[in-house]
Amino acid sequence: MMRLQSLLPKQWSIMTFYQRFESVVAFALTLLITLVILVATFRLLVGVVGGLVFGALDPLDHKVFQNVFGEIMTVLIALEFNHTLQYVVKRQQSIIQMKVILLIALLAVARKFIILDLKETSAEIMLGLAAITLALGIVYWLLRERDDRLRQSQGLAAWRTSSFK
Repeated sequence: MMRLQSLLPKQWSIMTFYQRFESVVAFALTLLITLVILVATFRLLVGVVGGLVFGALDPLDHKVFQNVFGEIMTVLIALEFNHTLQYVVKRQQSIIQMKVILLIALLAVARKFIILDLKETSAEIMLGLAAITLALGIVYWLLRERDDRLRQSQGLAAWRTSSFK
């Protein structure tokens, strides 16, 4: 049985009240999302295997294919979100990680594109989804570029200080 101390951040004793509160909430959310992931995965497994065994699911049917992969993407999005919360619980990252949120949003938009029925979707909706995807991609790229420049300047600063010793 896992001890509670192994689940708590190593810095628990020096954390402020709010930091402890944040960790506890992140841990509770992790448990909740884990439960959702388990139930969703079980329902997906039962639905797909049951449908294939009893012939109710035709894997070549476009609608079935879209639904199954939409559900798989939903589970993957939840897994990524849960993975992100693990860093918060262990205090390895702060509560808001913008790049991760953007990647999760991009996954959600990709899921929407997968389940989208092109015959029933208007041009305005497609244009809106394309604009959202482009905007998320540009913001992610800008944040990554900023982080790369920061890392490069910190590396250069570290190299300069070590060169003059």
